Amino acid sequence: LRVCLLACSLVLVPAPVRACPAGQFTCAQGSCVPEDSVCDFTNSCEDGSDEEDCDSMPTPPGCPPSWFACGSGDCIEECKVCDFTPHCPHGEDEASCPSECDFEGGSCGWYEFTLGDGFDWVRGSSVEVRPDYQGRPPPLDHSTNSTKGHVMFVLKNSSSLYPRAVLRGPQFKQSASGCTMTFWHYNAGISVGAADMYLRIAGDENNTIIWRTFYNQGTSWNRVTVQLGRITQPFQISLAKLSLGVFDGVSALDDISFHNCSMPPAVKDCPQHTHFHCLRSKACVEHLQLCDLVDDCGDGSDEEGCSPEMQCNFERGLCSWTQERSGGDVFDWTLIQGPTPTINTGPWRDHTLGTKFGHYLFIESSAPQQFKDTAVLLSRAFQPTLRLGKGPSRTRHPCVFRFHYHMFGSHVFCLAVYLRTTTTGRGQMLWVRYGDQGNLWHRKTLYLNSARPFQILIEGTVGDDFNGDIAIDDLSFLDCVPYEGSPLGELPSVNPTTPIIPTVAPTVQPHSCPDGQFACVAHGECVQQSKVCDFRHDCSDGSDETNCVKELCDFEGGDTCGWKRVDSSSLPIHEFRWLPDQGETIHNGEEEYHRPTNDHTLGSPVGWYMCADSSNGGYGHITDLQTPVISSTGPQCTLVFWYHMSGFTVGTLQVWLKHGNITHKVWSQTGSQGNRWRRGEVFLGISNNIQVVFRAKRGISYMGDVVVDDVHFQDCAPPLTSDQPCRPEEYACSNGHCIPQDNLCDFINHCGDNSDEDAYICKGFSGRCNFEFDLCSWRQSRQDDFDWLIKAGSTPTVGTGPASDHTLRDPSGHYLYLESSFPQAAGDAAQILGPQLSYRSTECKMRFYFHMSGEGIGILNVFKRSSDELSLLLNLTGDQGNYWQMREIPLSSARDFQVMFEGKVGRSPKGDICLDDITFSPGCLLATSCKESSCPSGFLPCANGRCFTSEQSCDFTDDCGDGTDEKDCGTSCSFENGRCGWKSSLADNFDWTLGTGSVHNVRPPFDHTLQNENGHFVYLAATPVGLRGDKAHIKSSVWKESSAICKLSFWYYISHTASGTIRLLIKTENDLWEVWNKKGHQGNRWNRAEIPLRKLRNFEVIFEGIRSMDVSGGAALDDLEFINCAPSAVVPGSCPAVTDFVCQSGQCIESHLVCDNKADCADESDEIDLSLPGACDFNMPEDQWEETCQLSQDTDDDCDWRIARAGETPGTGPHSDHSPGGGGGFLYLYSAIQREGDVAKVTTKRPFPASIGLCHLHFWFYMHGSDRIGTLKVYTVGPSGTSLLMWAASGNHGNQWTYANVILSNTAPFRVTFQAEVGGDMWTDIALDDVSYTAECIVGGPVTPQPLTCGVYQYQCLYSFQCVPLSWRCDGEPDCADHSDEEYCPTAVPGTLPPQGLCHPDQYQCSDNRCLPSILRCDGVPDCVKGEDEYRCPLLQCELGELVCEGSSACIPLWKRCDHSADCPPFQSDESSCHGNVLFAFTSLRLISYFVINCALCHGFLTLNIRCVEIRVCGILLSKYASIIYSAVVKWNLDRCFS
Repeated sequence: LRVCLLACSLVLVPAPVRACPAGQFTCAQGSCVPEDSVCDFTNSCEDGSDEEDCDSMPTPPGCPPSWFACGSGDCIEECKVCDFTPHCPHGEDEASCPSECDFEGGSCGWYEFTLGDGFDWVRGSSVEVRPDYQGRPPPLDHSTNSTKGHVMFVLKNSSSLYPRAVLRGPQFKQSASGCTMTFWHYNAGISVGAADMYLRIAGDENNTIIWRTFYNQGTSWNRVTVQLGRITQPFQISLAKLSLGVFDGVSALDDISFHNCSMPPAVKDCPQHTHFHCLRSKACVEHLQLCDLVDDCGDGSDEEGCSPEMQCNFERGLCSWTQERSGGDVFDWTLIQGPTPTINTGPWRDHTLGTKFGHYLFIESSAPQQFKDTAVLLSRAFQPTLRLGKGPSRTRHPCVFRFHYHMFGSHVFCLAVYLRTTTTGRGQMLWVRYGDQGNLWHRKTLYLNSARPFQILIEGTVGDDFNGDIAIDDLSFLDCVPYEGSPLGELPSVNPTTPIIPTVAPTVQPHSCPDGQFACVAHGECVQQSKVCDFRHDCSDGSDETNCVKELCDFEGGDTCGWKRVDSSSLPIHEFRWLPDQGETIHNGEEEYHRPTNDHTLGSPVGWYMCADSSNGGYGHITDLQTPVISSTGPQCTLVFWYHMSGFTVGTLQVWLKHGNITHKVWSQTGSQGNRWRRGEVFLGISNNIQVVFRAKRGISYMGDVVVDDVHFQDCAPPLTSDQPCRPEEYACSNGHCIPQDNLCDFINHCGDNSDEDAYICKGFSGRCNFEFDLCSWRQSRQDDFDWLIKAGSTPTVGTGPASDHTLRDPSGHYLYLESSFPQAAGDAAQILGPQLSYRSTECKMRFYFHMSGEGIGILNVFKRSSDELSLLLNLTGDQGNYWQMREIPLSSARDFQVMFEGKVGRSPKGDICLDDITFSPGCLLATSCKESSCPSGFLPCANGRCFTSEQSCDFTDDCGDGTDEKDCGTSCSFENGRCGWKSSLADNFDWTLGTGSVHNVRPPFDHTLQNENGHFVYLAATPVGLRGDKAHIKSSVWKESSAICKLSFWYYISHTASGTIRLLIKTENDLWEVWNKKGHQGNRWNRAEIPLRKLRNFEVIFEGIRSMDVSGGAALDDLEFINCAPSAVVPGSCPAVTDFVCQSGQCIESHLVCDNKADCADESDEIDLSLPGACDFNMPEDQWEETCQLSQDTDDDCDWRIARAGETPGTGPHSDHSPGGGGGFLYLYSAIQREGDVAKVTTKRPFPASIGLCHLHFWFYMHGSDRIGTLKVYTVGPSGTSLLMWAASGNHGNQWTYANVILSNTAPFRVTFQAEVGGDMWTDIALDDVSYTAECIVGGPVTPQPLTCGVYQYQCLYSFQCVPLSWRCDGEPDCADHSDEEYCPTAVPGTLPPQGLCHPDQYQCSDNRCLPSILRCDGVPDCVKGEDEYRCPLLQCELGELVCEGSSACIPLWKRCDHSADCPPFQSDESSCHGNVLFAFTSLRLISYFVINCALCHGFLTLNIRCVEIRVCGILLSKYASIIYSAVVKWNLDRCFS
């Protein structure tokens, strides 16, 4: 037999290269192996040739026809072939159907079933496929991870429209109950399509799907496990691939293996008490496998003799199980065959039959079911379980419950089993499972113990989306006895009673506190209502804080400390809400993705926290936890809390501030932050009547709760006002509070009245910036990769960045941030440079706030840059916490220097780095800039070689002659040559863009200037991420002053396509207001607007564009023109401010410029009287200057000031004083005899009254010498000795006297100190001269003249201080210098027209139904009884002989009268009375009326020169037309006319 076998094998193998010795087999590649190695299931040849054609071996003689012959001569039954159990000694009966196959040695019995359609499964490897095959060969195989490894893959070589590739496996006889199939699948490509795996059972033409994949699964091998279970009939597995004619991709299969598929073997004996010996197969199965609806023996004997009442496979209904009907659930379990209705959830088939024809129960998680809805299935009742049997030595088997469950889907929630002993309630939980358990049926066995009759409940709970189906099948009881104790076999019912707790009415203590005060519980005490809930115990018993939020809350014992849920008790039980909870209540499975096991306070499961449980509610639901109203908080008030957000789909936690009905977000965190507690912090500062809200927003599923703990209102009690004076190191606030001087000017309202942040108080703090509009004195570096940006609100990337800025702490506040998203890459750097600081800076430090939160945070470096050398001052790397933090860095340098912030992008987009509120201390001095110029010191060069002063820039006057001094100011502009100095704000979300017309875009198709598509204009850019309400600004520079008749005209374009809102704003130092706005469709054309600006000083013009819809824009501006804006000498009193000084020439200057030893009027009339208090020119003997000038040398300084007539060291100091002629003295610091750093101080003897921003100090100083010259500073010194820096200068200011104008401010009466610091060598002298103060310094307030008062019959002009006769108002002629007498004039006579319809079309109907010729309408003369013929008439000034036309609000010339064409609807007055001489007669009468009435008016103002002209005109007209009118009246029959 072996010889014949070998002979047959040799015939099928190619001719060998050489012959092998006897007893050996020649392999295809020429090698030799022993003959015993052939067909032994081992690849001895290494090319597979020794194992080929083994199936064709003849059946050994002696085996029955239907039996299988083993190689050893043994015979086995056909039913045992391919049953996963080798019965032949060498396993030949399983050779054609191996349980494991990697396709390296062959196809293992797998074959293409639908050959011939050009779309087939083939066995091969990457190297065996032609390179041009669809441009993508099969991947590396999974077994060897190489191109030589073999796989089964789909090969398409046909253009057939619907080809089908079906890979069918070998036929297996049966499988055991635990049988699973595992394989690796590859399905990648644009049009690779789906793949289905089927179970095909012999004799059944209907296949059952057991696995499916949809479309592209990525370029990787994917492991799949499919449950086969107990199959009693021969079966095959098929993998089908369908092409729709556009197949483009790779679909492959590798490494198939079957596990636990063989039936238990036959044995002689089984353990008696634990196992059952199968009757026919003689296998052993566990006792617990009896009567479980699964044939574990293989012969069915383990399922024989079972009670139908104790088991149910749902093939014929629910058996003895029932749906809950007593209201204990929401919906019912559903009986079904095949897959559930929703894809990607539920089983494909039942567990009993393993096919789509078998039945099972499932809960439908789709609508109308909602999250946490339950379905309950009830078993019949059972007798109490007994531990002991009848005999003392025998133990009976316990009562057990077996079932199979299927929990597959991304939103599967919960399946639980309960045991109850009453007819209501759930009873005791025996078992629970949460979440996705895989696409498999699982078996569970539960041991039941109860001393009373009981029943089993199976509860399925719906997840938070439709992919949450749960199924059960094959339920069975073993060794349990049905309960028949009642006629219906029901359990006893229980009626629990709830004790009634009496409520005690609250008692109100009588008190005598007045309204607006709070009555303390302690009798007789009253406190202001504003002190209730302010974190300070103002009542001696603390009762004013009883019903308030506690300062610190750890939620222990479930105490919420005054935090209240907004949703209270009105929400359904399954709603998303805040509740106190503990880690010890976490159920099985929840700890994986829900809430923390340990609280933050105790670090223990018994500790409490507040939890927003995402097991309730739906996606996007919110729940608020808020405080009662907090009446007031202190300047350092900070909310500190700890939060836990872990889970795959955790939502969002936010902190909101609520003031009345207005809320805004101040903190936010989204997504999983890891399984740990994290610190949160929100700076609240001074606030009044606010509520703090924790808002939780639920994620897309239940996997991740939002939890907070240890909420602390830190330093929130408002400060107490002390009756003690402030200490020298403290600042005295305007309201009497004292704060550390270090808290000055840091953008935080420490005083409570903002007096510590007043702009005038902070004059001495250089370089401070809160980024609300621009970068201030900070500049972008040109040597980095990208720029820092200014942002309001939250940053664009979720999971990083703050919710708001640090300054304002609301969505309108701005900050600086580094955008780490695309196109930025990891390691890219953005740099920003601060102002140039002087090396003379002492006690200089920088303070700033930063925010670095996110999983991809990079690096923040702070450098000191001096002469292009960098010194690292601070390095921060990685996530620093989701809150604003402050850092303070001391600064010093031997040379002038800058501070540079450098941000580097991290490893992911969630890496935004933010900065805000950068301040430098008063000790940081700005460096003196030394720029080469052809102009004298204090002058700037024009392009044409001339020079101008900074005061001459931006004053609407071309002082250079070539426009240099005005070109960057935001001037009149057609935008054809750029923006003309109009600047965009860096704080905006988008910009005004300079561009040209386009018919294919949202902007206008043409400009206004050139009226074509090549002309330029600025327009609101439409950006891909733009949101409705986004704002863009362009602004001018600060204009010095404008005239009383100054106007701004411009053209704007707003249409349906080019959308947006445009606002025109005017901004001064202390105010911002709107003067014009336009929105909505204004036609597809350019429209003109002309806006009076009037007399203004130090103002900016701002155009604000607002996006009207998301990603929209296009609204445009063009041809901006300032008209008559240059200031000129106008009538006295028409200055911008009532306090202005009017020069003798009529020019206006600010009052503080008077008597400052510098001529500001062109005629120098502001310097005629120099008798201001406190003024000193130091032209007196050296021993008298202190008394005369009321100045005193300080005793705690290093050296003294003295009087000098000239400098004593050549090369430094002035040659003479500042006064004309140069013969006087000056105050002098002689440096040659001093040490570097020595300080000299001189202080005014008499204090000035407190004032802010009103008092001006003028003086002249001289700082010339070497480059090591020192500093000169001016301070205001309060009563406690606190010094506030008002002004400072350092470095060389040139060989000249330099003018200084310093605004002095202090919240308390103050003295003024001049402090000079000696420089580094002998050439650093400093001198002062001509010190003076404005009158406001003496009175402590504005010096304002009496307001102009006009007479009762006079009109006061709005913008110039003039009075004109009231009758000149709205007379069509501007009489005020500012033209305001002709503004806001009515356009029509008031009144209501009577009904019309009874008269002829060219007549007017009076209210008494009289009909008048319509020519009498709107002629200025009442003709109806009540004068209603003049109602609603246009107020127009027409020329003599013209007709007022109401329909067009225009004047009709005489030649259009009676031309048979009606030009004046609705009464056709131009065609009225057009027969005979009537026209002339009416015209003549109206001329008489006009002359009489108007000349009478003229006689009323004979004393006014301007009206004498009209009187003369009246006389001329009367004499001219007298004869004509007379003749007309004679010829006209008046009675007939008026009949």
